[in-house]
Amino acid sequence: MDKRFFNLYSHDFARVAVASPRCKVADPAFNAQETIRLARQAAEQGAVLAAFPELGLSAYTCDDLFHQRALLDAVLDALAEVVAASSTLPLALVVGAPLRVNHVLFNCAVVVAGGRILGVVPKSYLPNYGEFYESRQFSPADNAAVDRITLLGQDVAFGPEQIFELENQPLFRFHVEICEDVWVPVPPSSYAALAGATVLVNLSASNVVVGKSGYRHQLVSQQSARCLAAYLYTSAGRGESTTDMAWDGQSLIYEKGDKLAESERFLADSHIIFGDVDLERLSVDRMHTTTFAQSVRRHAHEVEKFRVQTFAVPLPLDKDLPLARLVERFPYVPADGRRRDERCTEVYNIQVQALVQRLQSSGHQKVVIGVSGGLDSTHALLVCAKAMDKLDLPRTNILAYTMPGFATSERTLRQARELMRVVGCTAHEIDIRPSCIQMLKDLGHPYAEGAEQYDVTFENVQAGERTSHLFRLANHHHAIVIGTGDLSELALGWCTYGVGDHMSHYNVNASVPKTLISHLVRWVADTNQIGDTGSDVLINVLETEISPELVPGKTGTGKEEGKPAQVTEDFIGPYELQDFNLYYTLRYGFGPAKVAFLSWSAWQDRAAGPWPEGGSPARNQYDLAAIKKNLGIFLWRFFKTSQFKRSCVPNGPKVGNGGSLSPRGDWRAPSDSEATVWMDQLARIPD
Repeated sequence: MDKRFFNLYSHDFARVAVASPRCKVADPAFNAQETIRLARQAAEQGAVLAAFPELGLSAYTCDDLFHQRALLDAVLDALAEVVAASSTLPLALVVGAPLRVNHVLFNCAVVVAGGRILGVVPKSYLPNYGEFYESRQFSPADNAAVDRITLLGQDVAFGPEQIFELENQPLFRFHVEICEDVWVPVPPSSYAALAGATVLVNLSASNVVVGKSGYRHQLVSQQSARCLAAYLYTSAGRGESTTDMAWDGQSLIYEKGDKLAESERFLADSHIIFGDVDLERLSVDRMHTTTFAQSVRRHAHEVEKFRVQTFAVPLPLDKDLPLARLVERFPYVPADGRRRDERCTEVYNIQVQALVQRLQSSGHQKVVIGVSGGLDSTHALLVCAKAMDKLDLPRTNILAYTMPGFATSERTLRQARELMRVVGCTAHEIDIRPSCIQMLKDLGHPYAEGAEQYDVTFENVQAGERTSHLFRLANHHHAIVIGTGDLSELALGWCTYGVGDHMSHYNVNASVPKTLISHLVRWVADTNQIGDTGSDVLINVLETEISPELVPGKTGTGKEEGKPAQVTEDFIGPYELQDFNLYYTLRYGFGPAKVAFLSWSAWQDRAAGPWPEGGSPARNQYDLAAIKKNLGIFLWRFFKTSQFKRSCVPNGPKVGNGGSLSPRGDWRAPSDSEATVWMDQLARIPD
């Protein structure tokens, strides 16, 4: 097996490190050794970049000692040690140092790799308020009269408008700013992102006061989100002078608003954190967000100032280097219980509000819905009930119909009856078998003559009869038909063209995947929104195996509590895997190899990686062979066989940023395209 598949660098990830070394004030030799020690740790862990705090080689709290030649000369000696050490380390380092340039002192970040100084970035904004007096010792970047300097015998680019690009991974382009630079209304990193930087680095010596830690999180999170970038934030810690300030050594790594890593605060010794940045995710989001390119054009004057410095470090592709970041098994469903409840609350209310608006705008006060006793129709019925409450209409305005057919089990029929009762809708039961027999006779189908021929015609006659009844009942009662089919079924084409799981007047579940619907129903049950009895019914629905119930069992009817003759996941694969495939294919357009790698990373033993506290354990573990097999099912059905069904779906609300498949919204594709490129790439994934 090709080990490179299991290496994060093979899939456009990059490991980065943020370090906070213990320092000694005005002791550059000691500080250099701590920096080098942590840099070696970063290299051992496969990082390609390690960032260190502001003025880390001297310490930030030197005050007027910065104007002492002995200290400044010692900083140069310490920097020379770091540069020399970098010649044997396969990563770039960013260290902070006070540097003299043409009789002017600057607070600088020095970028080093492979024994070379790649560039020097002076601080743009110097705080001179509160406890800060940087303008007493330093000059801002704008005061520089040159854009190149000689440093340790090397000719080096100098200035804040620099981007450093890794030659063997061009998506890895980083920019450096220093502390206060990110606290201003328009940080330099904003322009750097527009100029192509995907990783933004901040060398900080931010002192700690009450509430500042949370504000740092807000700053870094928002800047990474706004710039569609990763943001690395360092902070000085143990060893800085506490004459008038205190230090907590907080380090942060964010990616597009999501926290990847955070250090403990107030640690007694040096420490380092790591994060695996998804460079492709950032690139894709910038491509999709067309206003990003519009911003580049609007700010072209600032963007054009940037210079690109290229460098090369060997990527550790020969190592077994799995992801260290969390990949959630259920991307549509937060693992954290509190966030999951928030998600369910919001999705449910979006669906309800959308249905309320549709009923008001259409002038209808009644809805017709088919209730099977299964998961999707259960949730759609719950949405209808809440919508009637919002409209101050009786729930009896919900005209619910359960329509048993040839394979309806006693279990689902019982659940449908109980569900309609506890919801308080107007409940009806229509046996569709007589009308189906008539249709089969009209078709000349063998089943009408007693033969056990359970083909697609036999199945679709039942689905079609149910749909025909619902639409005519809606006509009869001046109502609209509420659809029940979900996003997962639509993605896989697991719906019959023109019938209930495909066609309706309005589909409240249109952009809700199966895994999320399951949690929505459980959330309604757990929050006891329809009473104790109703919650018991919902739990029973959740425990029912998903089946279309269109083909009878061997005895000619569905079994009471046994396995149905048809189990949906036996045909299309586990929904928990297929929803994962859907999310990363639809939301980011990732190729099969990356989707498989992410899936493999997510479905390994939880003990092997960082998993969220309180996360629900999955039913199964999936090896790469199972992941590849089910990804193949998804790709073929999604790209080759199902688009014609998605091209004419009814209206329905988009509920999440995971995307929808509406031809009027997130997904517009030809109905007759090929799946060849996806299947070819899938075939190259090792077994």
